[in-house]
Amino acid sequence: MTEADILAFAKRFVAAIQGGDADAVRACYAPDAKIWHNIDYVEQTVDQNMKSLDWFVRKLPDRVYTVQRLEALKDGFVQQHVLSATLPDGTPWKMSACVVVRMEDGRITRLDEYIDSAEAGALRGLGR
Repeated sequence: MTEADILAFAKRFVAAIQGGDADAVRACYAPDAKIWHNIDYVEQTVDQNMKSLDWFVRKLPDRVYTVQRLEALKDGFVQQHVLSATLPDGTPWKMSACVVVRMEDGRITRLDEYIDSAEAGALRGLGR
């Protein structure tokens, strides 16, 4: 993939997540992709990650990703963003994050997400 292809892919991926389009998000992942988060040090499968996306869509229906930095790598991309939403009680919320994405054959094989644990803490009381 060219740098332009990678950046276009990254933008489509974020748009699919923001739009809650589970099929489009799943199509971005290789079947055996791993998704890791710094707050729990657990590797998720694609299926587990899709359950997390479903939860986000239900709990934070107005989420917006504001990309602050996006850079192509030879085998993926790095993105820094702020996720903003309204919590179910009406409180505005935001969380800073950075993802390092590795790709093969035009699909994500690994996504490492680094999020601000203090900002993520507001989500703990929302239940599953």
